[in-house]
Amino acid sequence: MVFRVVSPIPGFAHIQSMELTKIDDFFMRLKSLDDETSFTLANPFMLREYTYDLPQYYKDLLEISQDSAVLSLVIMIVSTPIESSTLNFIAPLIFNVDNKTMAQVLLDQEKHPDYGLMEPISNFLEKEANEA
Repeated sequence: MVFRVVSPIPGFAHIQSMELTKIDDFFMRLKSLDDETSFTLANPFMLREYTYDLPQYYKDLLEISQDSAVLSLVIMIVSTPIESSTLNFIAPLIFNVDNKTMAQVLLDQEKHPDYGLMEPISNFLEKEANEA
């Protein structure tokens, strides 16, 4: 599914459109249609409690209403071994599936002190294993 970038992704302001491809229930691939840039994305809800209030600016920009189909994913920096990979919970990518728009949102660190920029996935894999 191709999305129009309506707010520049920091460091990638030249990217105007991206293709989102599902790998499985946890991973997705986001590839620029303007160059060779690509990101591995993860479903944050499969790892932790993950809630935030989307700022009104982004709701307006993405034309999100109460009935909109919205997808929230986080960028994952994949490393070997996988346990050393990191996730960016403080700046999720928001997709309005209905109108095919997307933006990266920088959440307020003061309102979300538990969300980091580079959180090791091992923090969540250990919790999951202990709960099983």
